[in-house]
Amino acid sequence: MRILILGAGAVGGYYGARLIQAGADVTFLVRPEKQRLLRKNGLVIETSDETVKLNPATVTKESLNSEVDLVVLTPKSYDFAEAIEVVQNVQGKPFLLPFLNGIDHLYQMDLLFGKERVMAGAAYVSTTLTADGAVQQLRDDPSFVFGARHESQKNVAEKLHNLCDKSAFKSILSLQIEQALWEKWAVLATLAGMTTLMRASMGKITNCRFGVEATTKMYDECCGVAEKSGYPISADATDRALSVLLEKGSKLTASMLRDLELNQKTEYEHILGSMVDYAKSVGAPCTSLILSYTQMNIRDKEIN
Repeated sequence: MRILILGAGAVGGYYGARLIQAGADVTFLVRPEKQRLLRKNGLVIETSDETVKLNPATVTKESLNSEVDLVVLTPKSYDFAEAIEVVQNVQGKPFLLPFLNGIDHLYQMDLLFGKERVMAGAAYVSTTLTADGAVQQLRDDPSFVFGARHESQKNVAEKLHNLCDKSAFKSILSLQIEQALWEKWAVLATLAGMTTLMRASMGKITNCRFGVEATTKMYDECCGVAEKSGYPISADATDRALSVLLEKGSKLTASMLRDLELNQKTEYEHILGSMVDYAKSVGAPCTSLILSYTQMNIRDKEIN
């Protein structure tokens, strides 16, 4: 199975490298400057246990000239429109597997490409790019969840799952992938909302007098939005989420906070704004989410 990954950043670079190590036929579609950097330095993955350097196959949108079976998209939400434009230039009709936060991107892609081509996935990995372009893994136990949304996708989903079983990360082939996306979104919106609002790690937040209560309230709001949208979060999923969010001494922060501190673009509209929009549309309470969204909106206006 030929796999094309759009971008070789913190998420796409990590999963792509691990798939290459597992024997997958992976090519990265990158910008010319990124292609030059990869040819010079290789694709480097840094973990607490090892440093891996690979020399992956790369193409640019100007040099796309062969068909693939699967296109994996891992852009930030603010680069989504550009990524879609590039995908439209890929030859043939490959299946598409986006790993973006939230849910709206699926329906936008359905309209453009047809639901029969659009799979869905959620990445669970904490990575960042170092100053020299290496992918640094910040937490252990990376995984991703993905699944078919149409009968025609089941074969390629199973092939990808078999490849992932040979890799250094855990994969789950979900039969209810849109439910899984809502479960992740509820956690991520809470994590991003709390850590950017408080400018602190989850451990510091929950160590405060009302930190656990504030965190739980925001997560409950996200769960309420999911339920009223037709995707109720199970008790087991809630327990798993809160065990992460409320872990004592946790140094966990959202990548949104790291981007905020570096004065970089953030995905606040896609992660927080969209959750508030859904809450308003279904009549779910969202006071904590609005507070978090508003402070990010102020910051965005200040730097733009």
